Amino acid sequence: MTTHVTIIGAGLGGLTLARVLHVHGIPSTVYEAEPSPAVRAQGGLLDIREYNGQPALETAGLTEEFRGLVLEGRQAMRLLDRDGNVLLDVPDDGTGGEPEVQRGELRQMLLDSLPADTVRWGHKVSGVRGLGDGRHEVAFADGTTAVTDLLVGADGAWSRVRPLVSGATPEYTGFSFIETYLFDGDNRHPSSAKTVGGGSMMVLEPGKGILAHRERDSNLHTWVLLSGTQEWFADFDFADPAAATARTVREYDGWAPELTALVTEGETAPVLRNIFTLPVDHRWDRTPGVTLLGDAAHLTAPNGEGANLALYDGAELGKAIAAHPDDIETALTEYEQAMFVRSAAANAEAPDLHVMLGEGTPHTLLKAFTEG
Repeated sequence: MTTHVTIIGAGLGGLTLARVLHVHGIPSTVYEAEPSPAVRAQGGLLDIREYNGQPALETAGLTEEFRGLVLEGRQAMRLLDRDGNVLLDVPDDGTGGEPEVQRGELRQMLLDSLPADTVRWGHKVSGVRGLGDGRHEVAFADGTTAVTDLLVGADGAWSRVRPLVSGATPEYTGFSFIETYLFDGDNRHPSSAKTVGGGSMMVLEPGKGILAHRERDSNLHTWVLLSGTQEWFADFDFADPAAATARTVREYDGWAPELTALVTEGETAPVLRNIFTLPVDHRWDRTPGVTLLGDAAHLTAPNGEGANLALYDGAELGKAIAAHPDDIETALTEYEQAMFVRSAAANAEAPDLHVMLGEGTPHTLLKAFTEG
């Protein structure tokens, strides 16, 4: 194959694609807006599922390396009420099929599996345009450009590549996360660490919730979930961490102190994460020389599937290109038609935040867990 693959975005999906192409001897370049791989934290724990994420890593030839990243015991899950009472406690007995790893460590594993010059850091896309015959030009904020015969948008929710194939734009769900951390929880925040338990914890009520994960070194990663308009969240003043923390915890008045401490004792400035989605059945007509993967293709509310689908997209696209090195359009057609079906199915089966945080929560959720 003589076509050089241009990938926009050095997230999990884009890097998996680059890795699978590398395994098959196909050259690629990944352009990433961030200036380096260490410029920011890469999110929390991911449960890598046995029906999509794990097969993707096997296709990439990285199963052994992946297993070395798994945090034992983190598949444990607890459901609590606002008073800190445990409603459901599912231990990690070692038989689960969704081992947990740190997103940042998984990303670094993929980076380490690629030739050193594969990723071009500090290349923020300022525009993309078609040149005809399936060729595209990518313009970067530093004034440089790249012309390619095969362009892959792996650039997330606000993809600059997506407009080449689709007019869809992400829509706000009406829910947002506020994210913070407690470090060395066992020693420095023992009450909250005990409440979170060995893996993940959820406390949900109508319109709100607190979710937390025990990460490496007993760090506690917390997401405060609230319903509200984007304008309503503007009142939280995230430019002032103390004010934002105080405003956030007001929504949890009367909750157990070991739960609210996950917010009030936070050791990082609270960060607002608005939740956006693309239509469940998002798809596009075949557009020569370009395709999408991961959140650029099928952004959904957090449900445990997003990272796994991105990994699988990257692996499947890489396999399709390797199978049809002299017929890229056939490769892209096969990849897209399968991807449309699996992403729509995964999104349709995903938990609906409006239901999860609706009337009757947490007891309706407890019933779903125990009867499901």
